[in-house]
Amino acid sequence: MEQTHQVIVSEMLMSRSKSTTWKKMLQYRYMYVLVLPGLFYFLIFKIVPFWGLAAAFQDYSPLLGIFHSKWVGFKHFTDLFQYEHFYILFRNTLLINIFSLVFLFPLPILLAVMLNEVRHEVFKRINQSIVYMPHFLSWVIIASLTFFLLSTDIGLVNKAIRGAGNEAIAFMQEPKYFWGLLTIQNMWKDTGWGTIIFLAAIAGVDPSRYEAAVMDGASRMKQIWHITLPAIRPTILILLILKLGHLADVSFEQILLMINPLVLSVGDVFDTYSYQQGILSGQTSVGVAVGMFKGIVGLILVVISNYIVKKLGHEGIY
Repeated sequence: MEQTHQVIVSEMLMSRSKSTTWKKMLQYRYMYVLVLPGLFYFLIFKIVPFWGLAAAFQDYSPLLGIFHSKWVGFKHFTDLFQYEHFYILFRNTLLINIFSLVFLFPLPILLAVMLNEVRHEVFKRINQSIVYMPHFLSWVIIASLTFFLLSTDIGLVNKAIRGAGNEAIAFMQEPKYFWGLLTIQNMWKDTGWGTIIFLAAIAGVDPSRYEAAVMDGASRMKQIWHITLPAIRPTILILLILKLGHLADVSFEQILLMINPLVLSVGDVFDTYSYQQGILSGQTSVGVAVGMFKGIVGLILVVISNYIVKKLGHEGIY
């Protein structure tokens, strides 16, 4: 009897919990409707394509499809690691991203702090709009601007160099300039856009902390160093972890538009190799295997960096 009573009570609690859950969902039904587009996006573009990863373990044929193509195990991964230029692909991909991480990542933080210190609201909004604009330009436009500035024949920079009595510099044909050009392009395009998150984090800082600092005689620089930066540290660390997760990714459109045979030794990356093998050569399985390898590297880096951040006493992404 006692056991039966416990079962009845547990069933009543479960039914009451379900009823409460449905009531809450009904109460906030419009919020769930707002979430639906995002859920459909992740379902269609992130979850459903997981089926395509099976092609990395097959000699995939579009005519046979995933279910009937021949399974070859880890053959494509073995071929990738044994590829004679694998080291070059790995080196170029890693160093291009390290350049971007070192020189680009701190800039939005610095710019956000500077914009936050502007007291004239109209001037501040105008500057924000100006620094956001490059983000909306396509890589085709940015590559074209780079060509008109740096090409040896019609480039404005080389015209100025020749006007000073010196020989033109082949900026776009010299391998030693290639990584620098990519980094500068990324800095110009994404620095302003990256300030949005940091400005939002700064806006959440309690104003009373600044007021107390002013009463203690702290200068603006001390307020930034001891209040603003520590307050946005969690945001910085989370974005840094996520950035490290993309250390095996580069902007494929940017590389494809900027690369040429003279800089192939420093511009050939995993994305271009995947494009050549998967699209131009029709070896879909090789392209999928390269993409999966990049994803695994990114996952490992996120797990390691998140573990280190939490060991240092900060909050990670999970």
